[in-house]
Amino acid sequence: MALVGPVLRVLGYFLVGLAILMLAPALLDIYFSNPDWIAFALSSLFVGLLGLLLAVSTANYKLEHLTIRQAFLLTTASWIVMPVCGALPFLSLGIGFENAFFESVSGFTTTGSTVLIGLDGMPPGLLFWRSLTQWIGGVGIIVMAILLMPLLRIGGMQLFRTESSDRGEKIVARATDLTRLIGGVYIMLTLTCTILYVFSGMTLFDAVNHAMTTLSSGGFSTHDASFAYFESTAAEWVAVVFMLASGLPFVVLIKSLTKNPKALLQDPQARVFIFVIIVLSSLTALYLGIENKFTFGRAVVEALFVVISIITTTGYGLGDYTAWGPPMMGFFLMLTFIGGCTGSTSGGIKIFRFIVFFGTVRAYMNKMIRPDQVVPVRYGDTKITPELAFSVLAFLVVYMATVGLITVILGGLGLDLVTAMSAATTAVSNVGPGLGDVVGPVGNFADIPNSAKIVLSAAMLLGRLELFTVLVLFNPQFWR
Repeated sequence: MALVGPVLRVLGYFLVGLAILMLAPALLDIYFSNPDWIAFALSSLFVGLLGLLLAVSTANYKLEHLTIRQAFLLTTASWIVMPVCGALPFLSLGIGFENAFFESVSGFTTTGSTVLIGLDGMPPGLLFWRSLTQWIGGVGIIVMAILLMPLLRIGGMQLFRTESSDRGEKIVARATDLTRLIGGVYIMLTLTCTILYVFSGMTLFDAVNHAMTTLSSGGFSTHDASFAYFESTAAEWVAVVFMLASGLPFVVLIKSLTKNPKALLQDPQARVFIFVIIVLSSLTALYLGIENKFTFGRAVVEALFVVISIITTTGYGLGDYTAWGPPMMGFFLMLTFIGGCTGSTSGGIKIFRFIVFFGTVRAYMNKMIRPDQVVPVRYGDTKITPELAFSVLAFLVVYMATVGLITVILGGLGLDLVTAMSAATTAVSNVGPGLGDVVGPVGNFADIPNSAKIVLSAAMLLGRLELFTVLVLFNPQFWR
């Protein structure tokens, strides 16, 4: 109990906070005279009582010095318990368990895949709750990536240490100030995005929902047609800017907004991230202009929107981009693996790991030519240690193996190869849409078997928790 007690206490606090947030869609339904407010109120009451019970029953356990094992346990437990409790409003509204759990997991992990059809006619409280789960998950991902992942040393994350995240056992010490700053900037960016969406022609309700799912790189929409519903170039440009912001390292983004405007240009990740987007968007726009006869302006907008949407794992739809031609199918599948920067709301492998990977490959090739040569691998001014390079390579191997295993399982459950592979990739990378008619950008996950929805829910959680956070719990050494 000494290992689990503090974890349960923190989970209790998390659930109380979640219960309070559940009242927001309830109040919205009351405002619009929708009877669904009862489902949110009852769910809030149940989750709040459960959280209070956990917090009170474990009040004797102190939280000042959580150990590394407790950090692993807390990270995994919180990302499982929160979606389970977040599914209660969906269940109360008559949505089946598999669909409710899938939708909740997709929300909290900011994946953006959905099983709901007819969003345009759904009650405002339900639509707002979907967006709110992604907004909560987005800020939770940032905090986890900045404060916990460097300590857990997962896939090279030990490189990203701040004043609040060192190699010691302390997790909470001095983290409150950084967390408060993260929350403040996150809210400020969301409000700014909302205002710009309103000026671009969205209703206030649509603007609030899409601002939350843009900054969280989630991609949930209030319309079945996703972003194509608005037919507004201005709104698309606003989305491009804030999706790009969601893929940038948040601490560096805060520095650029508060202290040093050049911080983004000085960060190795951010520079490579922006360079990759410019190159890939330019190639896509060129292809659209030559092969699909798009006008120059439209080719640039759609190329930027779709490329940034996939790389940042936001997953907004702007029509069926898979209809642009067969070359685009493989191209977009490749983009789903990339992801944004470490310390952002994006999923995927992350730009940092690609920098380390290609640096390690280059060093190995130089070593083959001149075995006596010492070729250091660097990330900016930091020399990459063999341990860090190994952790990145191990992560990449496990990542690809996980996608392959999920693909095989989905194929065994009756999905065709394109659907199975793209669904597995988009789930582990937390992107949202896959390829093909079923789970493609204009498709929906509602028609896949319920067993496949459970498998994909697990894949979304694995991808969001960076794989090893969960896998280490299955190591007997962890519990000894």
